[in-house]
Order: sequence, then C-alpha cells, then structure tokens
Amino acid sequence: MGVFLLSSPAFLVFFSFFTFCLLVDPVLGITRHYKFDVKLHNVTRLCHTRSIVSVNGQFPGPRIVAREGDQLLIKVVNHVPNNVSIHWHGIRQLQSGWADGPAYVTQCPIQTGQSYVYNFTIIGQRGTLFWHAHISWLRATLYGPIIILPKRGIPYPFAKPYKEVPIVFGEWFNADPEAVISQALQTGGGPNVSDAYTINGLPGPLYNCSAKDTFKLKVKPGKNYLLRLVNAALNDELFFSIANHTLTVVDVDAVYVKPFETETLLITPGQTTNVILKTKPSYPNATFFMTARPYVTGQGTFDNSTVAGILEYESPPNSLHSSIMLPLFKPILPALNDTSFATKFASKLRSLASAQYPANVPQKVDNHFFFTVGLGTSPCQHNQTCQGPNGTKFAASVNNVSFAMPTTALLQAHFFGQSNGVYTPDFPSSPITPFNYTGSPPNNTMVSNGTKLVVLPFNTSVELVMQDTNILGAESHPLHLHGFNFFIIGQGFGNFDPNKDPAKFNLIDPVERNTVGVPSGGWVAIRFLADNPGVWFMHCHLEVHTSWGLKMAWIVLDGELPTQKLLPPPADLPKC
Repeated sequence: MGVFLLSSPAFLVFFSFFTFCLLVDPVLGITRHYKFDVKLHNVTRLCHTRSIVSVNGQFPGPRIVAREGDQLLIKVVNHVPNNVSIHWHGIRQLQSGWADGPAYVTQCPIQTGQSYVYNFTIIGQRGTLFWHAHISWLRATLYGPIIILPKRGIPYPFAKPYKEVPIVFGEWFNADPEAVISQALQTGGGPNVSDAYTINGLPGPLYNCSAKDTFKLKVKPGKNYLLRLVNAALNDELFFSIANHTLTVVDVDAVYVKPFETETLLITPGQTTNVILKTKPSYPNATFFMTARPYVTGQGTFDNSTVAGILEYESPPNSLHSSIMLPLFKPILPALNDTSFATKFASKLRSLASAQYPANVPQKVDNHFFFTVGLGTSPCQHNQTCQGPNGTKFAASVNNVSFAMPTTALLQAHFFGQSNGVYTPDFPSSPITPFNYTGSPPNNTMVSNGTKLVVLPFNTSVELVMQDTNILGAESHPLHLHGFNFFIIGQGFGNFDPNKDPAKFNLIDPVERNTVGVPSGGWVAIRFLADNPGVWFMHCHLEVHTSWGLKMAWIVLDGELPTQKLLPPPADLPKC
C-alpha cells in the first residue's frame, strides 16, 4: 500500500468525485464543491470483513483540500439506515454555526434518503484539521483530513516541504462500533475496546493477518516532508515516533507554533499536529518503523496494541538494494502511563506570537469559570443488573452535570426563542458541591442530569479552568471546544489554587488550540473571546466519555453589527 502525496499526479484523479467551481475572489478565495455520499461498503481488516459506514466508498474518507479564505459547499447525502451528521472539526464557523455538525446541537441529523449542504468559509486558519461524523460512534469509520493551504503567495513560516503527507490515526473494531456502545449504555459497563489502531486505515504488520495492510511512506534522501498528523481514534491518546528520525513540530490544530524538535510526540483524539520530517542525507541501507500506541491514564480496559507503518527510502538508481532484505529499525515509545512525558511535551508548545501570526490572548477577563471534568455513576434501573461500579452505571459529567442530549437541535431552539422544554440557561459556573478534587473521592459519586447551557454576551472574554477529579480514578481528558480556538495559559497537578496558580499563567505566547488534554490528576486553564454567535458544544473527545455525558454547550448571543449576528438557517437544514 503506497502513500498518496499531495503533489503526485494522482492528485487530479483523486478529485474526480467532486467539481471545483472557480468563482474567484482575490480576497475570499474560491468556492469549492464536494459531494459526500454516505454509504455502506465492505472492508476487511485483521481477516475480518464487515460492512462499514463510509463516504464515497473510501476508508478513511476523502480529504478536503482548500485555501484560507475559500468557501466550501459540501453536500452530504445519506444512503444508510443510520442518522448522520458531519462535524468539520476545528473550523471556526464564523456566523455559520448551522454548518458545525454535532447532532442535536447545531442541527438535527440527516435522515436516511435526505441530504444537507454544509456551507462555510475558512477564515483566518491554515494547517491541518479533520472532518468526522458527530452522532453516536459513527466517527469510527466516518472521518478524513481537512488540508488548509495558506492564501496564494503567502509562504509557510518554515522551509517549503518537498512533499506533504496526511497521516491519520484511527481505531478498528471487528464488531460494529454502534453495537459496542449500544451494549455498554444498556449494561452500564465499559464498552469493549478496539481490535487495532490504524494509520490511514491500515493496521500494519504487528497485527494478525495484516502485513499486506501496512502504510508505507516512500521518501528520498535529503528532503523535507510535511507530515500532517490527525488523531481520529475514538478513545485513545497516542504516542508516535519514527525510528532513528527527529521530527520538528511546526503547527498544532491549524495554528503555527514555535518550531521544536522531538523524537516522540503525543496527540489526543481531536488534535492535529504538523511535523517536518527531514530525511537522512544519503541512502541509509535500512527501513524504519513509524509506530503509535496509547497513552493511558484511566483505570478501565484499553486496546494495548501498536500500529506500525514503514518509512522506506527510494534506492539509488542501478542499485541492488531493492532486491535484498534491509534491516528494520523500531522506535522506543514512552511507557503507556508516562504522564511526565505528556507534561513536558505540552510545555514545549508555544504560539509564534509574531507580527504576522500574533497570539491575541485576552488580557482582561469578563467571566471566570471553574469546571470539574471526570467520571461518576448513575443508578441502575429497577429490575436490571448493571455492570458499572458497585452495580451502578458508568456516567461522566462537567460540574457533576451529566449532559442529557435533547431531541431537537439546541441552535434552532435558541435562534427561534423556543427553549422551553429543550434546555435551561443555568449551567453552574463552578461545582455546586466543592470537594478535594484530586484527594480521596466523595462517598456519593452519583451525577445529576440535565440539558443546561452557559449564556455569554457577544465578545465576552472567558477564562475557564478545567479540573480533573479522582472519582473512579484520575484520567486525562481531551476537551474539545466547537466554534473557537482558545489559549492554554497554564496547567498543573493537584487542585487548582486560584490564589497562587494564576501568577504562573503565560499570557505572552501560549499555544492556541481547539482541543486540550486536561492532565490526569491536574488542571488546565484556557482563555478565549466569545466572538462567534451560536450554540457551541464542548465535550471530551474520548467518545466513551461523551456517550456517558461529559459534555456541555455555550450560547454566544448576537452582537449589534450585522457581522456579529448568526445568519438564519439554510432552507435544507434537516428536521428532527
């Protein structure tokens, strides 16, 4: 299985499934049309064949390629029995909240036989993002990269790479992931784990029956390759390394960072990382594994396996190298629970904070929030035996509120003033009952349930501290905020101290992201400006925790100017 490179001749063939509509605007770019046909098709991995939900018969799905300033019109047609919605993960969606995609938050899902055109413009972003299904566990197979090139004539703030290669991590289940989560929610226990991790849909030679399903990256000596890494796995943060090679991190979550070198990186579900791979100056007479395996902090079961791809150097002309077995080098990855590495890696990430790419950190704060994030329990229904802790059901919450998904879309209810019976605007700004969050857990681990939202006036500056808890064990939680990037101004272990910890905040060049790992047994502080009207989901990107209720939503009200208001919904917005 060879790699598909952005500059290869196949690039033109690849785009045969959609049509460019070149409506050129020198400022805004062009309008690009894509069509996503969501269908079932058979895929075989690990010698198991099953019918998966996919886009255009591709697994992983097709890549979206655009430039900063381009408008995208993506028609999604649902040909499968499942309800479907697609989220364009990390796209700001300025004034286009109807196109964000999370089911029952910004839209009702697209039902069987129906379609919806996602219409949005990429404003002020360049780098790597990704798209994925945002309903139940369909994103296990419904995902693909979004590649945002700079505007024409604007170079990267690093040497132009020879080639660009998307590397998308995923998780493969031999069983139907929808059945896996359905069973778990019914029994109250933890869901069965995946059977393999994948690189661009391929598990690689360390798994049974998978040597032929191996991602191979063929490179030339003395070249720079831009690897666009995406973690689209359902439930696992991943370490990644290429044997005997150093990577230079240049971009995270489609925001440039101060470049730094590393042999290993950590990437949570929902995060993207662009790295420069500088190949060896001459043919090395060897091949090299690129591997990924999980970073694990929780107490539950997990997929303790390793995905491997192969880095191959093109052999010199007229050489005999291609016909002999070359030595294969393997990288050494951190221990599964190496929180020290995770902390050090996160601390190296800093914004460029240059004149061209400033770090516009809010210096004053209008609203402070303190959210606990973690697990909990909910009672077992009468006449049922549950498999969660002490006969209960597993749950998860923010400020002990386990989010109850509505049956109609929150954004519609907000926009049309029909919130009664759908949601209440009273999400607690801090825990109702404070406790020693990282000490001995409280005796009562039961969560409350509700569809509660935070309401923010337009242009409110927000500081949010997210605190992990020890309830059912401390655990790292990758929190994703829709509709915004935020600045990670501080993090630490133990309980956040509002009197001492803010003195250590970085308000100069903090990294800007859309997904942040709340440290296991610790806290993280972020700031953002609520400059995007709409309803914006925030949730753990470990899909099992989202299913258990570790999610909430923010309403940002309209501003006074036309450019500060959410536009009316499109005519084809799906109905519940």
